[in-house]
Amino acid sequence: MLKFPARSLRKSIFVKLVITYLIVILPVILLGLYLYNWSYKNASQDLSRATVAQLSNYLKDLNREIEWIEIQQFDLLDDNELNKLAFTWAVMDNVDKRAAMDYLVHRLTAFKSSCNYIKDINVQIVPIKKAISANNAVHDFEPDSFSYFSSRSSGSAGQLIHWNESLYLSAAKQTGVGVEPPYIVVIELDTEKLQESLRQVNMYPVSHSFLLMDSGFALGSDKQADLALRDGGKALRETAGLTSKWMVDGVSYHLDMVHSDPLALSVATYLPEKSVRRPLNKFEIWAWMFSITSLLAIVIYAYSMYRYVHKPMLFLIQSFRRMEGGALDSLIEHERDDEFGYLYNRFNHMLQKLRVLIDQDFKQKLMMQKAELKQLQSQINPHFLYNSFFILNSLAKTGDLDRIEQFTQMLGEYFRFITRNSKDNVRLSEEIKHSRMYTEIQKLRFPRRIRVQFEDLPEQMEQIWVPRLIIQPLIENAYEHSLEKMTNDGMLRISFESDAVESRIIVEDNGGGISDAEIEELQNRLRNPSDAHEMTGMMNIHRRIVLIYGENSGLYLSRSEMNGLKVEVRIRTGEEKGHAQTLDRG
Repeated sequence: MLKFPARSLRKSIFVKLVITYLIVILPVILLGLYLYNWSYKNASQDLSRATVAQLSNYLKDLNREIEWIEIQQFDLLDDNELNKLAFTWAVMDNVDKRAAMDYLVHRLTAFKSSCNYIKDINVQIVPIKKAISANNAVHDFEPDSFSYFSSRSSGSAGQLIHWNESLYLSAAKQTGVGVEPPYIVVIELDTEKLQESLRQVNMYPVSHSFLLMDSGFALGSDKQADLALRDGGKALRETAGLTSKWMVDGVSYHLDMVHSDPLALSVATYLPEKSVRRPLNKFEIWAWMFSITSLLAIVIYAYSMYRYVHKPMLFLIQSFRRMEGGALDSLIEHERDDEFGYLYNRFNHMLQKLRVLIDQDFKQKLMMQKAELKQLQSQINPHFLYNSFFILNSLAKTGDLDRIEQFTQMLGEYFRFITRNSKDNVRLSEEIKHSRMYTEIQKLRFPRRIRVQFEDLPEQMEQIWVPRLIIQPLIENAYEHSLEKMTNDGMLRISFESDAVESRIIVEDNGGGISDAEIEELQNRLRNPSDAHEMTGMMNIHRRIVLIYGENSGLYLSRSEMNGLKVEVRIRTGEEKGHAQTLDRG
């Protein structure tokens, strides 16, 4: 199965062609969606305009009825017979009392019959502790009812009052500020008549209506409307505007609402969104068919592009990658006669030519490079030999036979490491062991003046393959140019650091014999070598490491925290040229 990296896939011709096709077809699909939504929006707006007009007329009619009721209620508050009962009850004889009560019952009954929205009219008279209503005539005084409605009444008729799941209009006879009214007139509205009027507002069989007071009381046109108010009342009160969508138990409804400030209530009607969309059902079916057909066309186009363009191209790219990995014998076998067939033939021809060029040129260059490495190594070896004879001569002059014996034994181990085989590369653990041997030799020469801090090599760095003699010359350089000139308190430190990217060997001293300008000049010479520079010392080491591990590796110079020179040997893991870890293992 062909695999293609996600990063390359984003840049592939296949993806670009598919995107181009989508750019062509998507505007057509989006235009269809726009036309559908535009049609639905217009239908919804037309419905809302008609519904809002009907709801506004309903509110006007209801407001007129309430205003008429309030006028009659206000007129009743000033009725002479009612005032006589309230203020002269104690001086009236029984005949006058009976006549006044009969008159009041008759007037209340006539008042109730004059309006369909009135269910009952109740007059609560405090002085006589009686209540007179259109339905129940004379009955007992109702303290709770009187207390509730008197606290919500003013000198004139008031707005709608919600109490015990019913709507009321209440007005009280005021005789002074802070004085309890002698009587109140309470009109109970007929909720069934209100529901019947709400059902007449419904424009469709599936429509439902309701009244919603600002105080929170709601009255639905039927049981279904009452259930919707119960389940979606909270969302309804958060609804803004005259027209909106109303969600109840996951069902979307089209809602139109009109508010009346004088009555402090709103009237609304709603119907399911699917009923609004019903006239567009046929258009929606065609839109779905068009979308599915477009999607099918995209799939067919994408499959064709993958089979006839992307897959052959991917096969060619993978062949190039195998060639980059060194597989120069993987010719492409094919039977294609199209443009890709021509590319496959030219690829096979290129591989054959590359094999010839490698046999003639590349192997020769490898031999030359290896010879250059050996030459660079041979330039380093004499430096230590000269210093070794100097140390041996110094020990012989002192006549210290024990130290001479110890020195010659360590010197033998040192030269055995150099001459035991012809390897150009060794494990870092062997190179560090050899360098540690060198510092032990130098301790014999400078036992008091120079201290050496040689840290242990981390286990994860032990198996790294490095060129021979890259650490000991750096230590030797520190002794020769810095530490030997110090009369006391010389310090040499060799430490190690490692992370996922590179490994570092750090050699630093506390000698102050080199300036920052000289350090910067040496670093520039390492970064930009030329034939004019002498090819010895640190430059040899740097070049050997760069030849094997690449430009990101090598020596990096800086000022040490101990005020001397700090040399970092950086080896970028995994960037070695020619796989240095496998060279010269024989």
